[in-house]
Amino acid sequence: MPIHVVYPGSFDPFTLGHLDVAKRALAMFGELTVMVVHNPHKEAAFDAQTRIELIRQSLIQAEINQDALHFDVLAEGLLVERCLEIGAKIIVKGVRNGADAEYEFAMATVNRDLSAVETMLLPAAPELAQISSSLVRQVAALGADVSKYVPASVASALKTKFERR
Repeated sequence: MPIHVVYPGSFDPFTLGHLDVAKRALAMFGELTVMVVHNPHKEAAFDAQTRIELIRQSLIQAEINQDALHFDVLAEGLLVERCLEIGAKIIVKGVRNGADAEYEFAMATVNRDLSAVETMLLPAAPELAQISSSLVRQVAALGADVSKYVPASVASALKTKFERR
């Protein structure tokens, strides 16, 4: 029987590292909700609905079983409350380095204290560990090719977005 997990993030943009974590989480648990979460500390390149569509396209291109995938947006409120509303008892987070892990450990403790929702940290694949959405956005904004770091649909959307400037 599949276990429903939530993979939250700003995903602005969705990178190959994000894709790797999504694929691994789905393989381990069987049912995955990718949840685009608003980050008030970041200026988004794409609105939440565009991010969901780009993630959906990326997962289709990666030939991921769409029957076990769900998509959601959390614009406000607690992530753990939304997890419980949709029947997910586990949050999956990718970590690239020690700083990510330290931050996520603290969040995992608070989330468990608030709701009994557990967090599973997945280490990034070594070849993808240095990719961050912020860096990809900066490189794309400067007109460089980011196709080594993001799925094809995301690379195309970034190129279109920053050509308009």
